[in-house]
Parts: sequence; structure tokens; C-alpha cells
Amino acid sequence: MTNPNPLNQPIGILHGIGAQTANRLQKLGLWVIQDLIFHLPLRYEDRTRVYRIGSLKAGMTVLISGKVEFIDVVPRGRKSLVCRISDGTGFINLRFFHFTANQHNALKPGTTLVCFAEARYGFAGLEMVHPEYKVIANPDDYVMETRLTPVYPLTEGLSQNMLRKAVKQALELCVQTPELLTDWLPESILKQYHYPALSDAIQTLHAPDESVSTLALQNGNVPALKRLAFEELLAHYLALRITRNKTKAWQAPSFSSAEPTGKIATEHFIRALPFKLTGAQQRVIAEIEADCRKQQPMMRLVQGDVGSGKTVVAAITALLALTAGYQVAVMAPTELLAEQHKRNFSAWFEGFQVQVVYLTGQLKGNARKAVLQALEDGTANIIIGTHALFQDSVNFHRLGLIIIDEQHRFGVHQRLALREKGQQDGIRPHQLVMTATPIPRTLAMLQYSDLDISIIDELPPGRKPIVTSVIPAERRADVIERINSWVGKKRQVYWVCTLIEESEVLQCEAAEKTAEMLTQALPNVRVALIHGRMKSSEKDSVMQDFKNHQLDLLVATTVIEVGVDVPNAGLMIIENPERLGLSQLHQLRGRVGRGNDDSYCLLMYQAPLSDTARHRLGVLRDSNDGFVIAEKDLELRGPGEVMGTRQTGQMHFKIADLARDAELLDIVQQVGDSFFIHSPQSVQPLRDRWLGASTEYSEV
Repeated sequence: MTNPNPLNQPIGILHGIGAQTANRLQKLGLWVIQDLIFHLPLRYEDRTRVYRIGSLKAGMTVLISGKVEFIDVVPRGRKSLVCRISDGTGFINLRFFHFTANQHNALKPGTTLVCFAEARYGFAGLEMVHPEYKVIANPDDYVMETRLTPVYPLTEGLSQNMLRKAVKQALELCVQTPELLTDWLPESILKQYHYPALSDAIQTLHAPDESVSTLALQNGNVPALKRLAFEELLAHYLALRITRNKTKAWQAPSFSSAEPTGKIATEHFIRALPFKLTGAQQRVIAEIEADCRKQQPMMRLVQGDVGSGKTVVAAITALLALTAGYQVAVMAPTELLAEQHKRNFSAWFEGFQVQVVYLTGQLKGNARKAVLQALEDGTANIIIGTHALFQDSVNFHRLGLIIIDEQHRFGVHQRLALREKGQQDGIRPHQLVMTATPIPRTLAMLQYSDLDISIIDELPPGRKPIVTSVIPAERRADVIERINSWVGKKRQVYWVCTLIEESEVLQCEAAEKTAEMLTQALPNVRVALIHGRMKSSEKDSVMQDFKNHQLDLLVATTVIEVGVDVPNAGLMIIENPERLGLSQLHQLRGRVGRGNDDSYCLLMYQAPLSDTARHRLGVLRDSNDGFVIAEKDLELRGPGEVMGTRQTGQMHFKIADLARDAELLDIVQQVGDSFFIHSPQSVQPLRDRWLGASTEYSEV
């Protein structure tokens, strides 16, 4: 029997790590010794040289040395021990709020200290608060570090020292037995991209020598860091490609059996629509039809800006399944959106002898039983609903197509559960996934490389760009006056209250107060409120009244972000837009601009704005293109934020940063595709090194 690789042994076998410390390390995702090796520092401290006190500026975190000139306990404010040191070029105060009598005695005048901390402005010039310090007999005998000192991500109960010792032991194992850490990247790739070998890259990042600058490390401009980011991105890409290959091995129903009936039905359906399809919609429908003729499951993501007409593309896809004798499930993230899909699908399929049923968590008793029965015996053709669709009690007669709207709002396990429901006799349903959140190209290449992507990049004719303005909250009175004249023209308005400190309760309270204020300020305007804590039936009733123009002004939280269609509403005010991401603001703004008249969006911010916030709102003011906005959002905020909440199954990176390392993605794709041909033996170990057992997310 071969000896197990020591790097795969539990962390607890290392010297100085007891059960309690091992538990704390597990909170950081550190289970085996190899995890420590890939647990990189957040930043570095430079203790390789002593700075002159006279050269210090506020904000510098440095090592200094000097003699104690005086020491005193200052009772003013919070009692503190203050000790002044000087090195002949200048002086600085060291301040301790927690101190002991021993400390007071040890720091007597004339003592030489070496200290490390950040210099800040205090009452009497520069000071260091609670510096790390050491009393030394002779400054010449002090041995300085030869490498930068790593500062690691921690969790409660762990100290830097403890973690540094554990990492050091893990690295020593690799130095003693280099073959433990296999380099899965071929020599040819390392040469081509000037990447160091894996063991060198690891050593450099845990203990950089003086040739590596702290600034380059922070900016990610170090070959060692680029190499590890590349390897991690490659592992994610390979995992998704493995999934894609597995998907291709499954059977799916081919909808071509229904031709020519299907073709005739589709032409009839398109002719009956009250609008003409755009060229982009026709192109995407052709891509979907080609997928559905195959016997492998379609896995296609349709991206399209707000209002580009994704829903009608979904309906035509549903028709392909129906004419081939299969059922269709349409899943939406909110009841509001599911209800809207039900209205659209019911209207479009009116002359087609198609039974559309609706299922949400609110449906109870006999009505629920009737829907479940119709699904099971096949009398229901299209089922539209929320995540209630994949509860255990829901059984399909013959599910052939799943349509998922605003997919990033669902956890991965929910999407998997729905697909498994449709799995019968080794056959899986086709999947069409839709999103109005434009996904930046860089993110799509990685996050969705297991899906084929179609883009509806054309808006229906006559859609005018929304005029966006950025104004300070001090101009609230002018805005209220504008609402008055707007409603006088028989038009409708949205007023959106954004999130306050991530709390739904506070968000709803803020919306309630705003609705009260606007009701008082606008006595002739019919004002209503909608927020996330209302019952679904209440929300739907308010939304219906707004749609039927029984209301003029709708005060809402961000619940209206997705899918509400009121062409007569052409003015939107968004309060505190600086709190939201650009993609979310763009989604909200897409609720207006749905009619033939001019539409306006006012971004009403709280002054003063930071430079970044000003820049971000400027991007939104100057562009109506969701893809341009999404790329900018990724650059400014990072991938987790852009995709909405960080779902189970969103990619989490240990080292790579999609905004910083975007240029690596093209290389990752090329190298990844060639890996299956030239280095198939490296695919699985590389995937396991970076993702462990966490790759079910990609099977979606």
C-alpha cells in the first residue's frame, strides 16, 4: 500500500495545533495541510528595514527604533500610557490604552526600543497606538527580518503568530520533499507565459524577499500570484467543462418529431403577436430550435437587456415542446414575476388549446390538489410558478423543457432539484435559462462555460433611451413638484427606496415613511406602497391597481426590480442610488421606458458623494447599454456583487480576482480546451486541488 501524501493529512497533526485551534482553522476552510499552502496572505508588512522617525508620515506602517525620552500616564479622555521615543532625527509618541505596572517600569527613560505599527496623527503630532515593541540592549545586535512578513486572513481566536507557525511547517514539508506538491501545469505553458514553478510561486507569496515590492504584491503584478490565479481559474473552467461533457452524455427529448406541425404552429403563433420580432429575437429562436432538435439536453442561457423581449422567445421555445407532446415548467424568482408570466403565456396561447396552470407557495387546499393532479396526469401543459415547483409533492407527467427566469436569484440546489424532477428513463429535459442582468463577457466565460450563450442585443423598434439625471437630495422639493406636473399629464411614477444597512425591516420602514411624506406633499396624487414584507396577494393587488392606472405614484423597495410592465409609467426616482450596484440600478431603471413617450430616471443621492460613487452614477447617466454598465460594475465592485447575492454555487475564489485577472480568462479558455487533449491526466487532480468536493454547483 502506498504512503498517503502528508499534505492530505489533517492540520491537527502539525506541531502546536490542538483540537480547538484545528476547529478554528476549519472555519477558514483549512482542513488538511495542503489548504494552508494555498491560504495566501491578505497583505504584507515590511520589517526588513528600520525607518528614521524624522521621515515618517501618517499612514505609514513601518519598523522604527529609538530611545525612550519620557513616560507618563495621561488621565485626559480615556486613561492611557504615553511614552515618547526619539532617534535623533525626530520623535514619536507610543500610546497604550491597556497597560500594566510592569510595562510602565520596563519602558523607563534611556531604554532602546524597536517598534512596529502604523503612524497616525494624535494630540501632539505623530503617534503609534499599541505598537508591537521589543526592548533591546544594543541596536546593532537587533536581527531584522530578511523577508516581508505575511498577514493572513484570520477568524476569532486565531492569532497571526499561530497561523504563521502552521504555514511555516506546511512549507517546510514541501521544501524537504518537493515531489509532494505536484505541478500540474506543463513546462511548455510555464515557459510561454513566464510563470514560475508551483513551489517557487508558493514560497514567494508566503515569504517574499527584498526583490519583490509590497506595492506589486498588493496590485497583483507578481508572476507568482498571476500563476496561481491562472491555475485556480483554469481549475474552475475545467470543472465546468467536465460538467458540460457529462451533460452531453445524457439523452433529451428531440422536438423535431413534431415537425412540420411545430413549424406551422410557430408561424401561426408569431403572426398572432401584436408586435414584430426583432432580428436578434429571430436569431436566438433559430439557435434554440437547433438545440432542441438534438438528443442531448439543451443548456442555453439567453441574456437580453430589460425590455429586449426574452419572454416571447421563451414562449416560442415552449411551443416547440408542446407540439412534440411534452410539458413545460417556467420558474420565476418572485410571485409578482410568475404572475406576470402567467398573464403573458395565457394571452399568447389562448387559441392553442393549451392549459396554463400556476403554482406558488400561496396556493392551498383543493385548488392546489387540482393543479398537482393536472400536472401528474398530463392535462396541464405549461406550469408557471416560483420555487414551489420543485417541492416533493409536484410530479410531472412528461416534462420536456424547463425555463428559468432571472436564474442568478435561485440557489443552485433549487435548479438541480427541478431538473431531477423531469428526469425519466435516462432522459433529461432541455433547459433555457434567462437573465436581464447582462453578464460581463469575462464573467460569462467562466461562470457559464457549461452553458451555450445567446444574446438578444437589440431593443424593439420605437423604444427610446431613458434620460437619466443625477441630483442631490437637497432638491427633493423640485422633484415633488415635477411629480405633480407629470401626474397632471395623466402619466405614472415610481419612487424607489433602496436598501438600508441590508435590513429588510428598516427598508420597509423607510418606504412607509416616504409614502406618508409623499401622500401629505401631493394631496391630489393617488399614492400606494409596495415592499417585501407585504403578503403576495397584497403586492399583486397594488401592482394590478397601478397597472390599471387606479394609482399615480408607486412607492416601492427594490422588489419592483424584476419584470413589472406598466408602459404608462415614464418617471422613476431612485433614492440613495449610491447604495446599489450599477447592474441593479440599470434593472430598476428598466421599469420605465416601456411606452412610446419619453421616459426619465432621477438618481437622488445623499451628499457628499465619494469619487467612486460619483464615477459610478456617471456611468449610468451616460449609458443605456446594460453590457457596458455590467463590465464597468465588475471593474468597480467585483463578481460576487455583480451577480446579485452570493448564491450557493456562485464561484468563490481563494486567490483569483476576476476584475484584476480578467486578461487571464482568454488564456484560460485556450489552455483549458487543449488540456483535455494534451494533458488529460492532469484535469482531475487540478480540479480537486482547487475545488475539492465543491463542484456540484456546475451541474446546473
